[in-house]
Amino acid sequence: MAGQIVAVDAALVAARAEVLALHSPTHFLRELPPVPQQQRYGTGAALAFGRQSGEEVLPMLGTAGQWLLQHLAWDSDYFGTPTYRLFTGLFAEAESTKLAKAAAGLRQELASRGPYYAFSVVPAEDTRLLQALTSGGWQLIETRLNFYCPVAAAPLPPPAPVRLARPDEAAAIGRIASAARNDYDRFHADPWFGPARADAFLARYAEAAVAGTYADAVLLPDAPDLPVDAFLAIGDTPAEAGVPGSGHSRVLLTAVGPANRGWHLKLVAETVRRAAALSLPYVLMTTQATNKAVFRTCEKLGFRLGSTTHVLACSG
Repeated sequence: MAGQIVAVDAALVAARAEVLALHSPTHFLRELPPVPQQQRYGTGAALAFGRQSGEEVLPMLGTAGQWLLQHLAWDSDYFGTPTYRLFTGLFAEAESTKLAKAAAGLRQELASRGPYYAFSVVPAEDTRLLQALTSGGWQLIETRLNFYCPVAAAPLPPPAPVRLARPDEAAAIGRIASAARNDYDRFHADPWFGPARADAFLARYAEAAVAGTYADAVLLPDAPDLPVDAFLAIGDTPAEAGVPGSGHSRVLLTAVGPANRGWHLKLVAETVRRAAALSLPYVLMTTQATNKAVFRTCEKLGFRLGSTTHVLACSG
């Protein structure tokens, strides 16, 4: 299979259209038209795969199917190991045993290139792909619940004092992120990373949020005599012209240390209040299926479950 790069098979994309639509991060928002979401995140993304740097379309061993694989340059440099994200697999009527062998074949192909790490985020409805990957040696790492809050209907508590993080606080916020360890997030649940490397990565991720590399705002508690031991990073997606109900804020990363216990609810509530001020109709938040503390926040603020996804990984 090494070195074989082929064009995306449009017939296979059509056969997988229903599940590919679930790759949209907002497919569960009924107000949003499904066609542009499908074009941007689902069948459109699949048909365009292979045109960007690092994207490969690989044949499935023993079937007429295809793997859509992306090499992640930043992750590869950071972890010192070639790192890949499997967007999806394309197939039609292949038998389960053949799909499992094809998934094992993909692992063998990556191993033939040297040390590697690969992961995939798969919608829970994509049972055939999930079964193929797990039968082929990929491990289940994390189950994610993707929540959404209709801003206009949120039952918000009284305002809490918050402020934006300053650039000079990046290192301190990184330390908060690494100290508030969640054993069930993707990085801590995957033994390939190990606790020390997972802690260091989350610290780097939080520092980048404060620097504005990928986040639009980082909220901190701002109460008198209260030490800062919590933060919440937010990413905004503006509304699209002519698309009613579009636009949202997303909770990208949050951590709460013991000195700020109870502040997760307050920070998320202020995120919803901020979205309202920006005329963004939704706040999205993803957490692990094990995170009962976040569930309580969701229940109190009117968040609803939109979808479920699984993270799988393999390495060699």
